[in-house]
Amino acid sequence: MPDLFDASTFSDPPPSPAVRPLADRIRPVRMGDVIGQEKVLGPDGPLGSMLAGGSLSSLILWGPPGVGKTTIARLLADQTNLAFVQISAIFSGVPELRKVFETARMRRGQGRGTLLFVDEIHRFNKAQQDSFLPYMEDGTILLVGATTENPSFELNAALMSRAQVIVLERLSLRDLELLAQRAERELGRKLPLAPEARDALLEMADGDGRAALNLIEQVAAWKIDKPLDQPAMAQRLMRRAAKYDKSGDEHYNLISALHKSVRGSDPDAALYWLSRILEGGEDPRYLARRITRMAIEDIGLADPAAARHCLDAWAMYERLGSPEGELALAQAVIYLALAPKSNAGYVAYKAARAEARRTGSLMPPAHILNAPTQMMKDQGYGAGYAYDHDAEDAFSGQNYFPDGMKRPVLYTPVERGFERELKKRLDWFVSQRLRRGG
Repeated sequence: MPDLFDASTFSDPPPSPAVRPLADRIRPVRMGDVIGQEKVLGPDGPLGSMLAGGSLSSLILWGPPGVGKTTIARLLADQTNLAFVQISAIFSGVPELRKVFETARMRRGQGRGTLLFVDEIHRFNKAQQDSFLPYMEDGTILLVGATTENPSFELNAALMSRAQVIVLERLSLRDLELLAQRAERELGRKLPLAPEARDALLEMADGDGRAALNLIEQVAAWKIDKPLDQPAMAQRLMRRAAKYDKSGDEHYNLISALHKSVRGSDPDAALYWLSRILEGGEDPRYLARRITRMAIEDIGLADPAAARHCLDAWAMYERLGSPEGELALAQAVIYLALAPKSNAGYVAYKAARAEARRTGSLMPPAHILNAPTQMMKDQGYGAGYAYDHDAEDAFSGQNYFPDGMKRPVLYTPVERGFERELKKRLDWFVSQRLRRGG
């Protein structure tokens, strides 16, 4: 007997294979057919273990587009005999959610559970996300959310505490090749591409299985007599834009990759990530600011010219614009990657801020306070101050921290670049301060 509340009861008849997209025609019908997610679906993976144990919890499937999030959710419903209901956070609001929850409650009264698959779940606001909680807790629904964004940033803590996050990976070229072979079996013919063109086609998909199948479907429809080489294929197909959301998780991933490549003194990797970010359409001015920050944070006084070099590159970009000005940014990245590295100034600054918070409002010692009035002179302001230019080597060795405060060591220069010279100077001042009792 069909489920009274199952949406499929009222759906239109399925379209014929001739009009169904290739991606839908070869959608896996069992979990073992899913390509590229062995880490989570294998016997020792989180989903594989859940299914083997017969206990499935609410899930958040986090991964890039086209890696099988919807397919896995459908198969989970099939394997657990749950009704599959799919909604999109883009098109659904509170009224639609209420209807879904009420239908799931009635279905539960008939003895069948509901797997609610929510695509783009990160697009729901906090109140909408909270509306799932009571229905998850009482078992009315088993929630499976799909997101391309980092759940720890986009989903509220209450929802996260009731669901397990499953990380899905972008498809490798090997995975895409397996997908292409499956598509060829469905089409009944090989793609009319030379080997290097076939590889280029799969690279164009950028780890997205759905994009790969769409490209394959386009190529399969070409009426040609002999296999095309890579240049000929490239003339017929538009390269897929690289995945890069200037306000999303991928933005921060690529910026992090650029920053760490510079810190790791790898100019080739740094140039690669800079180019990936620019190809994604990032504002070069944003990059100029981030590159300058790298000079301050990771090079500092080991090469004082690094920050100046970044500011000059920034100014050159403002004068030249794109694309010529981007070369100035690229050269700044190369300079930073090859510069001596030190975060000693950064560490010293953070330590000083912590010390300032800890010591509160301690006054400076009286001898370094100005005394513009007689009353202040009577209070001892400025008394005993030693003018450093009158002292031996222009260094008095006096104490400049608050009275009674234990002197901290905040700045510890490294033995690299210009900071090697600064360390010599600092060591001399420390030794003279000890000798002179400061």
